[in-house]
Parts: sequence; C-alpha cells; structure tokens
Amino acid sequence: MQELINVRVHDYYWDEDLSCAVTTLKILSELFYTELHPQVVEAAFGLNAGRFGSQCGLVEGALLFIGSYGSYRNMNKENIAAICHEFCRKFQARFGSLLCNELRTQGFSPGNPPHLCENITKQAVAFSAQFILEEMGMVC
Repeated sequence: MQELINVRVHDYYWDEDLSCAVTTLKILSELFYTELHPQVVEAAFGLNAGRFGSQCGLVEGALLFIGSYGSYRNMNKENIAAICHEFCRKFQARFGSLLCNELRTQGFSPGNPPHLCENITKQAVAFSAQFILEEMGMVC
C-alpha cells in the first residue's frame, strides 16, 4: 500500500499539479475501490481556499472521502460524523495539528519550491487509509 501511495502522491503532485486535498481524495478512492462522482472531485479543488493556511487539505480530503465512502456504504450521518471527529482527533495526535499553517511552517511564499508537502502527504495518506481500514472495517 505504501508504495502505491508514494507513486500516486508523486504523480499527482508533479505530473498533474493537484492540491493535497484532491490528491488525498483520489488516492483514498483508489485504495478503497470507490468511484468518485466528478463533481465531488471538482468541489475538492476549492478546499485549499487559495492557500489560506487554515484546515490542512490532507485532513479535508480524507474527511471528504470518509463522508463519501460512509454514504456509499449506507452508514447513517451520525456515524459518519463520529468517525470524522475521531479521525481529526487521531490526525492531530499523530501530526500535531489540523492546520496547514502549522504543518507547513514555511508557508506559501513565491520562492518556495513546489510541492513542499510531498513527504507529509505520503505519511498522511497512509495514516488516513489505515484509519479507514480500522474504523470502517473494509480492506483495501
């Protein structure tokens, strides 16, 4: 699983120049064999809020996937919300924050090299996939 994540993160960042939220969403959908409606992917492009630095796209992409996947599996909204809450709690415990400007301390200056978050993205997508396996009971 980690090798697939590493390859996909690199390809989505460098070949397609996708955001962390869209990259996370697409990789999780691939790992869990879940087709995403094109409108969901398009909506995810707005999640980075123009690099505002608020909630991290790695969190947002995973939450969007958890909601979509839970709905696909006919889970009720309360269970999906509880799983999302638990994901945020565990993500914060593992990575130290849910905020982009705290996880990406160098910010978004024009002089930064592209895709500074590639390594943390690989870690966060693997973390998210493992969380989904444990909390939602499916094997990818």
